[in-house]
Amino acid sequence: MFLDRPGNQEIQLALFYDYRTNVAAYPAWHAYFRERRPPLLAVWGRNDPIFGPDGARAFARDLPDAEIHLLDTGHFALEDHAHAIGGHIDRFYRDRVGP
Repeated sequence: MFLDRPGNQEIQLALFYDYRTNVAAYPAWHAYFRERRPPLLAVWGRNDPIFGPDGARAFARDLPDAEIHLLDTGHFALEDHAHAIGGHIDRFYRDRVGP
């Protein structure tokens, strides 16, 4: 549905190409997590073949208070679980981030 919108193919290719630079930044990101302890919500597809559920669980090593939800979906979780994900974001922001 949303993946079929005009121009999305180019956007996805640019993101995919840029991803190669992310792995080198992981140690700095994890150091930031350990030092600053930001609130973190990970809503993840349990069946994601690209970013498996262990990727979501890894946040808890540096952020024991991370909130992690594994949904019964794959890589494009927003395509079929947008309402549930939106609910998690709304509640998380109200409870852990907002005023």
